[in-house]
Amino acid sequence: MRLAVLGAGAWGSALATSFSGAHRVTLWARRDAHRLAQARESPYLPGERFPDTLCVEGDLATALRDADLVLVATATAGLRDTVRAVEDTRPGLPLLWACKGFETGTRRLPHEVVAEVRGATSPCGALSGPSFALEVSRGQPTAVVLASRDGAFAATTAAALNGPRLRIYSSDDLVGVELGGAVKNVIAIAAGIADGLALGRNARAALVTRGLAEIVRLGVAMGGQPATFMGLAGLGDLVLTCTGELSRNRAVGLALAAGKTLEAALAELGHVSEGVASALAVRDLARERGVDMPIAEAVCGILFGGLSPAAAVRELLAREPKAEGA
Repeated sequence: MRLAVLGAGAWGSALATSFSGAHRVTLWARRDAHRLAQARESPYLPGERFPDTLCVEGDLATALRDADLVLVATATAGLRDTVRAVEDTRPGLPLLWACKGFETGTRRLPHEVVAEVRGATSPCGALSGPSFALEVSRGQPTAVVLASRDGAFAATTAAALNGPRLRIYSSDDLVGVELGGAVKNVIAIAAGIADGLALGRNARAALVTRGLAEIVRLGVAMGGQPATFMGLAGLGDLVLTCTGELSRNRAVGLALAAGKTLEAALAELGHVSEGVASALAVRDLARERGVDMPIAEAVCGILFGGLSPAAAVRELLAREPKAEGA
């Protein structure tokens, strides 16, 4: 397959590297394409060399010219403009996206953004699941899910891209897969705060479990399938992001627990934190649907409401007990 990966950040570079083993891959970089082509590695993944077969391109039309499939690996904030550019160049080209979260301002999930740009009938889908870019780039075993409302497209494309080191499962629950990938980042900030406050492993296990309950409640209210949240894009991604040392959202929580401001935490991170960008959208969507999400509410209070991490923990622990499934 001839694959164009758009976005040369950590995730785009890792996916392009992984797929280069079996496909003809072009990695498009908006900036510094010549430097990347010469260096043969991404500055976001220092030391991880691009395969010799990977082509780095700075011109979008050239990157898309012979592509059978395009994979957008920008941040969610760049999805709309990138998809619009693809449509202007190769309208209707089968398209995947690997970003997670909500579009700032509109609260749109990625598939809603794509549908607004190119319509709802063109073949497209989301790639999501528990996957740190560094490990994917190194060829360490990883499993993700490719979701599309067109189940046949999801199954066929997943089979074409599936490999021994990056296993790809298919799903027709696009909403559930995207919501799992978006909301887990908010819960991971809470997990980082809990770890930063040295609350212990018992507390982390409780937070991950109750966080999953919040994800399921919102996900089902928005049309997702309950089983999806027990899979790779739900529980799998949540556990990895809440516990892994490479988790950017957990790192934000650790910094906040250490008394740093949000601005300082993000500056120290040096990468995008989708959990910060998604927190208000998650809270507001839950309120509109009458979904109880106390962990997400607490995270928003810490990020944007002046609530201290210690006070947020006290408020959560002081909640009235209720049936676990309520």
